[in-house]
Amino acid sequence: MKKNIFAVCILSLGFSAASFAQQQITKFAVVDTNKVYQAYFRNSAPVRNYETKKEDFQKELDKHVAELQHLNDQKIEYQRKGNDSEAMKIEAQITKKTDFINEYTSAKNTELESLKKSLKENNAFYKQLYDTLARVAESGGYSAILNLQEANSVLWYSPSVDITDQVISQLGL
Repeated sequence: MKKNIFAVCILSLGFSAASFAQQQITKFAVVDTNKVYQAYFRNSAPVRNYETKKEDFQKELDKHVAELQHLNDQKIEYQRKGNDSEAMKIEAQITKKTDFINEYTSAKNTELESLKKSLKENNAFYKQLYDTLARVAESGGYSAILNLQEANSVLWYSPSVDITDQVISQLGL
């Protein structure tokens, strides 16, 4: 009888230890903050302004690239006809247009990055995001939530730990 009680005590102690060890396992989650950000700001005026500027830039860039292509086609035609002097003139225009496109693209990309950075530095949004992440982490039993935007920090994850949609839902979006 004492052996049975001793065995039950040992088993009970083993289950308790296993249960305690299981509770100590760190539970991680991942969140795609860019997706949350887009859902949150989708209809805001600053984001619409950014998207409009981005579209305008692309249209203008497409126009200049088409002009460059037209110049290149002219150069090829002059070369085909053996008119090297006109082809050289067109080559100078191509170089000038290429330089302009590179400068234009650089300036507009800098402008767009500045706008994007100012949008991402919206303190009210991030306060609400971090409060929501804290609630989701506590209710889900997560010890840590990793940001998928930090490419070097997350090498692999199971889609089952992605809580992005849950965060978007909790933000009321």
